[in-house]
Amino acid sequence: MRSPRKRWLVAAAAALLALPTTLTAAPAAAAPSDVTVVYTEGDRWNTGYSGQFTIANASSAPLTDWTIEFTLPAGASVTSLWNATMRRSGSTYVLTPPSWGAPVPAGGSYGIGFNGAFSGGETAPVTCTINGAPCAGGAGEDDTTPPSAPSGLRATDVTSTSVTLSWNAAQDNVGVAGYEVLQGGEVVRSTVGTATTATVGGLSPDTEYSYSVRAYDAAGNRSAASTPITTRTGEQGGGPGPAAEVRVGYFTQWGIYGRDYLVQDMDRSGTAEKLTHINYAFANVSADGQCFQANQAGVGDAYADYGRSFGAADSVDGVGDTWDQALRGNFNQLRELKEKHPHLKVNISIGGWTWSRHLSDAALTDASRERVVRSCIDMYLRGNLPVIDGAGGPGSAYGIFDGIDLDWEWPGSEGHEHNTVRPEDKENFTALVQEFRDQLDALEAETGRTFELTSFMPADPEKIDAGYEVAEIMPNFDFVTVQGYDFHGGWDSATGHQSNLRLAEGDPGPRLFSSEIAVDAWIERGAKAEDLVLGVPFYGRGWRGVSAGPAGDGMFQPASGPAPGTYEAGIEDWKKLKNLQGYELYRDDAAGAAWLYNGDTLWTYDDETSMAQKADWAQERGLGGVMVWSVDGDDAQGSLMAALDQALDN
Repeated sequence: MRSPRKRWLVAAAAALLALPTTLTAAPAAAAPSDVTVVYTEGDRWNTGYSGQFTIANASSAPLTDWTIEFTLPAGASVTSLWNATMRRSGSTYVLTPPSWGAPVPAGGSYGIGFNGAFSGGETAPVTCTINGAPCAGGAGEDDTTPPSAPSGLRATDVTSTSVTLSWNAAQDNVGVAGYEVLQGGEVVRSTVGTATTATVGGLSPDTEYSYSVRAYDAAGNRSAASTPITTRTGEQGGGPGPAAEVRVGYFTQWGIYGRDYLVQDMDRSGTAEKLTHINYAFANVSADGQCFQANQAGVGDAYADYGRSFGAADSVDGVGDTWDQALRGNFNQLRELKEKHPHLKVNISIGGWTWSRHLSDAALTDASRERVVRSCIDMYLRGNLPVIDGAGGPGSAYGIFDGIDLDWEWPGSEGHEHNTVRPEDKENFTALVQEFRDQLDALEAETGRTFELTSFMPADPEKIDAGYEVAEIMPNFDFVTVQGYDFHGGWDSATGHQSNLRLAEGDPGPRLFSSEIAVDAWIERGAKAEDLVLGVPFYGRGWRGVSAGPAGDGMFQPASGPAPGTYEAGIEDWKKLKNLQGYELYRDDAAGAAWLYNGDTLWTYDDETSMAQKADWAQERGLGGVMVWSVDGDDAQGSLMAALDQALDN
């Protein structure tokens, strides 16, 4: 992986054993003794740190309301928080569910993340209660027995910058609450629950590290450390390093209209600082096989890209565009965003669902491949777009784009109804990727800059087999993003999960999909896990005319058609779904899925909790990171992106 890496380390603090304080709490359906809260600390930097409270509900009933009260030591404070509403009085904080509600399912958990400030010393809360009872649960002060030490510690995957560890579960008289991974005797990774695997990233290539693991329970008792092991990272390679560090967000060209989501919104919401990459969607390819920008018959939007003037209130730098300014529009705003966040890489994404129409033609021959690649590189990376008089175009002269994201949907199999599909697309895609890589390498030698090549890939194993020679193409990509959504939608006659991590029990098909199936399919065909980035949706898909069914939740039931949506039937942005009234929230934690149902309409979607589940799963699998389609589906506070970021940092 060529892009710079952010080191992520997790230093876990003790699971809290606190005395109850006077607190009037709303009644909860779950018994207090079955509800615990575990606190873990994340990164530290200068005078700041991050942390998370995880509510675990071990009862057989949902926790319909909750209140967490905690006190921080002198010098520590919470500065921002997500997934809860916060009240503060001095050093005491009270957390309650957010406005959209946050019931903790029976046997499930719920995470609350925050950023804090400190002036040195301790940051872990000194007291903590949930609904008036100790955060440590019913065991509280009476449980002084530590868990047994985990056994069988082993390294199951080692890259140049990461190590994935697995171990055998520990035992406890009440129950194991989680594990801590120690590197050289210091905690660098923590887990909550029964997971017995973790990935440690941010390591140096060709370096020896010593690891052990210990268990902790809800009362804060810690086991002895396991027998340590020593492992050595690999030599520096070309692929991505630490798991779950690439964070790609698609910014849609058209989002500045109806959704009114501007480049500036990525900055103000905090999303830009959490991303490593922005993919700008989309660039079009003409019938004669060349990248083009002209606004012809609705197949391009030069006005959005580099023509629209933004006033001071809508600009990243707070300065309005002028009438005679050479470069305006989204491209100029992206340039300003990169100046403010120099770690960001911005790639131009070519194709997409609608604009893949001419890609089969463009990839057909040696000559056509050379022509389309040259035109795209000239336009977006060299900057030869003839719109700016005497100043070149919006490319390398302005430092906007750092590479190409190839989004051909799909070589060798059906996509949009007007797209050309050929049996030879599979071999031609391989040749097209090689042509991009060769011309990018030449451009790097010419300019001294580094340019990336990435691609958006399907989840369907049949589409993979029809369109991709996996072992041949992967060495030419910096990484690829794998579609982790649209498994079910309004085109189906029955409801289903659109972005489940694993197969859901009871899914009748006819096609069975999951992120796990997709990732396994790519790995089985020759891709490395660290080169795959999991795609996640910031939107949901819905149906109307849905009966409750035997389970009463509407899932896997016949539907009369797609649900009404703001921009398109059967689809809705998360920022709108989170504010729906009259719906019940359901989760299938085993499948990694969530949905809303009101007795007639069902929306399958992802919220902060399921985003954290996806990030955790990507880390557990050693994937290269996560990708978001698309950032304009998030709310003004960037809540979904914050949930992903918090989970990836932990």
